Amino acid sequence: MYTFSKRLKIVSISLFVLGVIGWGTSYVATHGLTLDDVKVLLAEENSHHGAAASHGEETHHDVQTDAEAHAAMIQSTHESESHDEETHGSEAHSGDAHAEHVLHLLQNKPWSALYVALFFFFMISLGTLAFYAIQHASQAGWSVVLFRVMEGITAYLPVGGILLFVFFVLSSLHMNHLFVWMDPEVVAHDELIQNKTGYLNVPFFLARAAIYIGGWILYRQHARKLTLAQDNATPGDISNFTKLFK
Repeated sequence: MYTFSKRLKIVSISLFVLGVIGWGTSYVATHGLTLDDVKVLLAEENSHHGAAASHGEETHHDVQTDAEAHAAMIQSTHESESHDEETHGSEAHSGDAHAEHVLHLLQNKPWSALYVALFFFFMISLGTLAFYAIQHASQAGWSVVLFRVMEGITAYLPVGGILLFVFFVLSSLHMNHLFVWMDPEVVAHDELIQNKTGYLNVPFFLARAAIYIGGWILYRQHARKLTLAQDNATPGDISNFTKLFK
């Protein structure tokens, strides 16, 4: 039986701890931001880009005649006076909406990194399970020597499945904004998502996830039980092999 060396265990645990610390640091940094902080960041970014753009303008824009400048100033003044009261509120609302959107993007970063990691390793295990099932369904003989390896890889399914399901539950509780169809404000203004609410709704989504993940785990456990039983069966007894094929 293969065993992990003490050094490999220490390295693995150390990397795991570093990952937790890095994720926690990113989470605290992004979730400590407020809407006002984001507005300040956006204002600084806009001023920086504005300064860079104005620095690169051609010189003929800087030698505008007095008459042209005076006419432009008068026109701009009249337009701003006539529309100031109407546009001030809408501009403020648009600015708040944009800042809130940026805030959600920043706060989603640690969650998206976690989701990619959870999904990546879970899919390696699930892909191995699919290949493992194909070997039984096709009654392949060459892959028998790899069964224990594939069963070892698929042993992550219960752990990965639970972690992924917990992530989905946290997402449904609006701990993050990765799934736009879970946001009632977005759904209220999106007709396409509204037409899909029969499928894209939190209870049905969690139920599907629980059924799929639970089904994969149960199949993996049952198939491993049958392969172990087949190894210990008397010569000529292929009942477990037949069950695996079915």
